[in-house]
Amino acid sequence: MDNVLRNKVEGVLEKIRGGLKREGGDIELIDIKDNVVYVRLTGACATCGMSALTMKNWVESTLRNEVPEITGVKAV
Repeated sequence: MDNVLRNKVEGVLEKIRGGLKREGGDIELIDIKDNVVYVRLTGACATCGMSALTMKNWVESTLRNEVPEITGVKAV
């Protein structure tokens, strides 16, 4: 995994993490492969019925806006 890309992604996830922690959850970077970010929601976010929307409308859109080389985000 490219360290420069990883650092960019981690920086964006740190911003996202604040909001998730307020709801009792968190997010973990698992891998970046072929410009797709693989993450895991943890805590309350792991079992929340809104987690799919959180991933698509917040995590993925924020990452793709702030790190243009990212082409997608997948939950694992």
